[in-house]
Amino acid sequence: MAEIEQDREPPGEYRIAELAEAAGISVRTVRFYRERRLLPPPRKVGRIAWYGPAHLARLRLIAELLERGHALGGIAELIGAGEDGRDVAELIGLQAALVAPWSDETPVHLGWDELRAAFGDQLTEANTAESLAQGFITLDPDGITHISRRLMDATVALVDEGVPLSAVLDVSRRASEYADAMADAFVALIRDHLLGALTHVQDLTPAEAARLTERIHRIRPLARAVNDAQFTLAMDRRARTEYGRLAGE
Repeated sequence: MAEIEQDREPPGEYRIAELAEAAGISVRTVRFYRERRLLPPPRKVGRIAWYGPAHLARLRLIAELLERGHALGGIAELIGAGEDGRDVAELIGLQAALVAPWSDETPVHLGWDELRAAFGDQLTEANTAESLAQGFITLDPDGITHISRRLMDATVALVDEGVPLSAVLDVSRRASEYADAMADAFVALIRDHLLGALTHVQDLTPAEAARLTERIHRIRPLARAVNDAQFTLAMDRRARTEYGRLAGE
């Protein structure tokens, strides 16, 4: 009778094959993670090993970290931080906040016929090469894919107004350089005044990671607002200066 009771599955617990199935991986992978100390030991009842919800959550966490591009060594370090009393989820949240995309641009695909209709004889090899060099387009068998519908629409509109495509691309290259300089300034601001001497996210406690994540999220829209305001104010200054010069002439 005692043997039967030992073989019965406790509520919410799994044998290794059931755990592997629930996590969507193989039994061999579960054993590999055990050997690498990525997975804590199971609860032993006689000769039977029982795994619980915490083991399943750990396997799903490992899968998420692998999907984010972490190596197993880095995952072990993160999980080690969690086992020292830190919340791995908070650390992951901070990492996601630091590297999350700032842009919300929508790519757009245009066929060669559409491009010829938009740019005519300005659809030259030189202009195409410049667009490729600036990272705006990728070539497809039937046309191109532009990384930003907004930028593509603005380019077409400027060409419609009579601005040569080569001039638009020249201004775009210079604007990108200034944008990089602004981005460098804000990255330095975050690095020097928020991250400080931090060299590894794992150096933070969960509470510190949560607070820093919230601050990063608050600063993102502020950075965009400052850049937008600086550009429009600069345009005001330059427009007045240029108008004064033209009026003087």
